[in-house]
Amino acid sequence: MVSSNIEFKNFSQKKNNSKVKKILNELLSDYFNKNDELLLSLSKKYKYRFKFKSIKKYKKFKYYRIFGMGGSSLGAEAVYSFLKKKITKNFSFVNNIDLSHDQNNKINQFNIIISKSGNTLETLTNLNYQKVKKNSLFITENRKSYLRTLALKLKSEIIEHNNFIGGRYSVLSETGMIPAFFMGLKPNNFKRLDNLISSKKFINNLTYNVSSILSFHQMKKNNSIILNYDESSNNLFYWYQQLVAESLGKSSKGILPIISSVPKDNHSVMQLYLDGFKKNFFTFFYVQDNNSKKIDNESLLNSHKYLRNKKISDILYSQFKATQNVFLKKKIPFRSFIIKKRDEKTLGELFTFFILETILLGKALKINPYDQPAVELIKKDTFKILKNI
Repeated sequence: MVSSNIEFKNFSQKKNNSKVKKILNELLSDYFNKNDELLLSLSKKYKYRFKFKSIKKYKKFKYYRIFGMGGSSLGAEAVYSFLKKKITKNFSFVNNIDLSHDQNNKINQFNIIISKSGNTLETLTNLNYQKVKKNSLFITENRKSYLRTLALKLKSEIIEHNNFIGGRYSVLSETGMIPAFFMGLKPNNFKRLDNLISSKKFINNLTYNVSSILSFHQMKKNNSIILNYDESSNNLFYWYQQLVAESLGKSSKGILPIISSVPKDNHSVMQLYLDGFKKNFFTFFYVQDNNSKKIDNESLLNSHKYLRNKKISDILYSQFKATQNVFLKKKIPFRSFIIKKRDEKTLGELFTFFILETILLGKALKINPYDQPAVELIKKDTFKILKNI
């Protein structure tokens, strides 16, 4: 990467990246010359559809509840989980239809309702079930929809969702940055695009990385397994999972992102990763923790003296390195991220890297990385069935 906060090790199977560099140059040309809205959202030059000053009054609440599906929620969830130690407010996410959930209307609670179309069925269902009536802000497109009509009825504030940015790409626009603002974070600090693309090191890392993934795809290695050693980053990779799967899964092509929690999964699926079919490539993800607790020496048996004075993070890092050593011996392709500091800049770099990676892969595979036509078929059939029940 660029900052000292992230140590990135690329795939060793580097391929000629001239094709990908050409696609990236064309993409950045659109950014500079045509003010591409999606890429602008990754930059400090992005113009929001509102003023943060105008929503400052809503920072008085202690509890925040975000209603949204997919890209309307996953980005904010990633931010909240990854940076939770910096956040003093309480956030919950209503991001699926769950009949076991009780109504949860707390005093001193503020609702943020997000849907690009304003007609997302699951979000409308959850709003109705939770009986949301007041203290709400709506983020939706400026067009007639259920959410806009409801917001007007409730006399709630409406913020325009940028119609040029799809939900899964919207984390650094209104969708993700309004929740981040209420979390007490600094939205501008996430915006790292201009710093990154001015770095030759970043450009080379990005293009070699994409070229390697393209070569795996050609070899029918289509499973992208994330070996995540940090529980607070699980939601980051749920966001990444939607980004990659929904953007690239078209025309009988695509990459399947699979999140694997390690070292827990060392005792279940690791055997398959090491000795099973060869259709996978891997991402190791580790976050340094300088404040990790130590092993209790007093309760430690003499047979395991090597654990004396060791931190929990020492054990985790040892497993992280040992697994990579075995992967190298078995010539299993992987890249790795070591996160040295949790802050907005670090997370902004990760968001930007993965978004650029996905767009470049889509364009190199000659598919549209911005639409999701097959998902729309399920929506249409659902409405037909509901009307006939």
